[in-house]
Amino acid sequence: MALKPLNNIWIRRQQCPCGDWKCYIRLEEDESTITKSEIESTPTPTSQYDTVFTPYVGQIFTTDDEAFEYYSTFARKSGFSIRKARSTESQNLGVYRRDFVCYRSGFNQPRKKANVEHPRERKSVRCGCDGKLYLTKEVVDGVSHWYVSQFSNVHNHELLEDDQVRLLPAYRKIQQSDQERILLLSKAGFPVNRIVKLLELEKGVVSGQLPFIEKDVRNFVRACKKSVQENDAFMTEKRESDTLELLECCKDNNGKAMLLGCVLLQDESCRSFTWALQTFVRFMRGRHPQTILTDIDTGLKDAIGREMPNTNHVVFMSHIVSKLASWFSQTLGSHYEEFRAGFDMLCRAGNVDEFEQQWDLLVTRFGLVPDRHAALLYSCRASWLPCCIREHFVAQTMTSEFNLSIDSFLKRVVDGATCMQLLLEEVSAAASLAKQILPRFTYPSLKTCMPMEDHARGILTPYAFSVLQNEMVLSVQYAVAEMANGPFIVHHYKKMEGECCVIWNPENEEIQCSCKEFEHSGILCRHTLRVLTVKNCFHIPEQYFLLRWRQESPHVATENQNGQGIGDDSAQTFHSLTETLLTESMISKDRLDYANQELSLLIDRVRNTAPANCLYQP
Repeated sequence: MALKPLNNIWIRRQQCPCGDWKCYIRLEEDESTITKSEIESTPTPTSQYDTVFTPYVGQIFTTDDEAFEYYSTFARKSGFSIRKARSTESQNLGVYRRDFVCYRSGFNQPRKKANVEHPRERKSVRCGCDGKLYLTKEVVDGVSHWYVSQFSNVHNHELLEDDQVRLLPAYRKIQQSDQERILLLSKAGFPVNRIVKLLELEKGVVSGQLPFIEKDVRNFVRACKKSVQENDAFMTEKRESDTLELLECCKDNNGKAMLLGCVLLQDESCRSFTWALQTFVRFMRGRHPQTILTDIDTGLKDAIGREMPNTNHVVFMSHIVSKLASWFSQTLGSHYEEFRAGFDMLCRAGNVDEFEQQWDLLVTRFGLVPDRHAALLYSCRASWLPCCIREHFVAQTMTSEFNLSIDSFLKRVVDGATCMQLLLEEVSAAASLAKQILPRFTYPSLKTCMPMEDHARGILTPYAFSVLQNEMVLSVQYAVAEMANGPFIVHHYKKMEGECCVIWNPENEEIQCSCKEFEHSGILCRHTLRVLTVKNCFHIPEQYFLLRWRQESPHVATENQNGQGIGDDSAQTFHSLTETLLTESMISKDRLDYANQELSLLIDRVRNTAPANCLYQP
């Protein structure tokens, strides 16, 4: 507003009758007639609107919002409230006129009555009041100003006192702190009338003196509940959509790496890693991964052990091998290659005891007992030693091909010269699931005459079949010797080291190998395939086709007993519901306990329901 400060007081100006909107005259006494005592006794306003005069034609404001705030403050002090009415705009100036009117201005248009016996009649507060303030925008020398073009303070209704005007809807505001308190009490089960009483007690005001009324609290709680329900519905739909997109992307992704997200850390300390893992678990709704694969780091090792005690921690062997030269070549000099050969032999230890003996000999021989890198390797041995991690399921992520795919992927996203903004843009683009879906992997042609190969081709995905097929091709190079007590010793026809013990139980079609390849990757090894061939097995037992590697889920067949398709939509809907139930149940222990209790009852009811049509054939 155009107010001119002079000697610590504010002088109001009014538009000059000459008609020039830039010309103003003073309303107060002349500046020279103001005495020093008057100046000293006049309080200095602490804010722009502490002293509010009656608006007048020609009054200037920087913005229309500033004018509305000024008029609203004046209206409250006068005993009424205002609202925004008409606005006018043009292509050149945009909005160039704003009309603010008294809240009782105009008349309500008659509404079409509902088709009910006793329609509810609501009395309108509008009575055609002429109280108004019209603004017009002018642009002079490229600067926009809003000035009052019309003003009327004539009302045809009673103006309210201070204790009444505060109850008008325009002035009943629930502050942010009160909103948070109301939501907290509402979630705790307090009814609205009790919430209002409690707020009055906390603020030390008498009944009915809060800046809002019970109706406002009720509307606020109802709006929040509706917003939460709509947000939950949106998030549920989004999660279902994201889940289906992720499943489509994974529907065997041909054994390649996928990027779902990343995290930026200030340093590689245990504290930073702990925060990252906690954030990841919250993102996964409290679910911990079965296995986590990382680089070697003591801080990361400690953080995983504390935050994910039941998760198998595996360190990429390729990461360790890539660091050996930088760690030991300068220390060992010409003896490095000899050390490297000894380390490779160490990695082939059959058990932990054998490793312990060979490790002591190796570090003593090369004088590495005090070396910090050797100490790091030893402290993390349970995460990288092959004989320790063979029983941890890692799919096919420990292969050299997978490591190469990760390296090539990261090199496309980031390098040493990547700035922060470019990094965020590249990661955002790379994390798009649609861009990560690779072309369909075609089945390789049959390479053996084994019936098991043809059987597996009809069940596994092309990628999983290619891995199993490679094991079948190599299996013919292995000799089998059946022991008297049942096990089979399998070894390469030329290489005598690395023989494996395979146990085969034909009654329940269970087969186990000491190499633990199936437990490690989910694909049967060449040793077990060789024994199955020797024992004249023409198919692979069903339990050795993991759901992860199958073309489709085996739990629901495509046709029922009547030959009618049961519908993929029904199965997909059921799967979506179970995924949502699991996600929501894992948020808290109370939810999980409740879901388990209800599911137990549901399973009993399902079992006691006579099936009209079977969904799958035995």
